[in-house]
Amino acid sequence: MATYRIDLAYDGSDFRGYAVQPNVRTVQGALEAQLSLHIPDIVTIVAGRTDAGVHATGQVVSFSTDHPIMPDKIMRSLNKRLAPSIAVLSFEQVADSFHARFDAVGRVYRYQILDRPYPDPFLAGRVWNLHHDLDVEKMHRVAQQFVGTHDFASFCRAAPGRSTIRTVKVASWHKEGELTVFRVEASSFCHQMVRSLVALSVDVGRGKLHEDDVPAIVEAKDRRGGNGAAPARGLTLVRVDY
Repeated sequence: MATYRIDLAYDGSDFRGYAVQPNVRTVQGALEAQLSLHIPDIVTIVAGRTDAGVHATGQVVSFSTDHPIMPDKIMRSLNKRLAPSIAVLSFEQVADSFHARFDAVGRVYRYQILDRPYPDPFLAGRVWNLHHDLDVEKMHRVAQQFVGTHDFASFCRAAPGRSTIRTVKVASWHKEGELTVFRVEASSFCHQMVRSLVALSVDVGRGKLHEDDVPAIVEAKDRRGGNGAAPARGLTLVRVDY
């Protein structure tokens, strides 16, 4: 039995998320459909399941098989058949024990906001277009409050019985030209956590909330007291670290 690692990039706009679901188009469904032409009984493991509309530049998938395969040949086939929405960046044999999800020690996400009164047609599917003069310095100070180990229940759509305690290593807001960018790194994230942190930061940045209100929202550990989630289209899984 040999184990393989695939690194992927994809535009999530036309997918109902990563994880396979019946009767809808998903990244996993599209990938496994093409892999199954070369590998029988294929079942893949992913580093992080992204929601509908979320993109990735550095997603990681693993699988094991006792079927002899030629990764380079399959990679060429995948890139031909999955283009342009999905790109296979690399496909290689790895240690038999490698597990895309459980071996990951860090995940990095990026969220992009275009803060101006008119859209950019070439970025429309990859940004949240707002019409506010955001105070990025306040948003950055809010982001610093996310760093460390906290119970993020106020920002997670968590399943019953699942822990919402996470350790955030890095969280920052900065400007890149006309874009306002959030970058966050943690060992793992719970469902909708990043987009919920973005929504809270934006509410502070546009003056709807005061930055001093944030600690109480975190401590409440109550999703109902949160600020919802920012649109999926602005979010990208940048990298998974091992």
